[in-house]
Amino acid sequence: MSQFSHTTARIGVWNLAGYHPILDEKFENQIDGLAILDAEIVTLVEVKPITYIDRLIEGLEQKGCVYEKRILPQPGDLNIGVLFKTGIEAGDPQFIPGSDGDYDGGRKAFSIDMQVGEFDFHLIAVHLKSGRDKPEQELRDSQCKVIGEYITHYRNQPGQKRKPILLMGDFNMIPGQDVSNFHHLGGDDVMDFLSSWDLQARFSHILPQGRANLLDGFAITRTYTREYIRGSLRLFPMHWTLEMGRAKFRDTVSDHLPFVASFRID
Repeated sequence: MSQFSHTTARIGVWNLAGYHPILDEKFENQIDGLAILDAEIVTLVEVKPITYIDRLIEGLEQKGCVYEKRILPQPGDLNIGVLFKTGIEAGDPQFIPGSDGDYDGGRKAFSIDMQVGEFDFHLIAVHLKSGRDKPEQELRDSQCKVIGEYITHYRNQPGQKRKPILLMGDFNMIPGQDVSNFHHLGGDDVMDFLSSWDLQARFSHILPQGRANLLDGFAITRTYTREYIRGSLRLFPMHWTLEMGRAKFRDTVSDHLPFVASFRID
């Protein structure tokens, strides 16, 4: 029996742009943005330093948004973590072995079992190698192969054939360009890349010139993930909710906008 009074939950993912120092103005804006997003679960990319997630939790609590966390330290200190509301189960966080691929010092994929209401799933969060040239794409291939093999192996284990997998994060991949990356990352035709198909807004990463592209990604297993509310994945217009243009948002909040999707939990 679900302990939630509502029948759906929202799951989001956001790159905080922690590769630059997050000063007080950015911190306050990120707190405001996360409070408005108000998702039950939020995967956060580029948490730096790792203690920054505790600062976010404290700031959100002051706004009446109570979250818990799961996070593991990455080698390069650009960490991936998960925030989730009270009553949600989150167990067995771990890195996927070898998921940094051939990228020396690269970020490993972060996996965790989660349950919100009756929705029980395996979450995989990634922050793949950045860059648009062939050497960077080949490094992503090496990462995507390991993650894709993990996904295929996980889905073939007894008792896990029907368990949904949610894959999300900063893919650093553009649909239609990084074809080999998507091919390897999806495993043995296991994943459905919702961000390539369901997402109506075709951007998430804001470039210095004001242009934007779709580097972030959100995928679910193609079969047995009946909890996903079809068409619900969308780019959350955090810049608009904070009354900012793209350029100001990039300078004072993050150079990425969040995704959010809705799932049935009853």
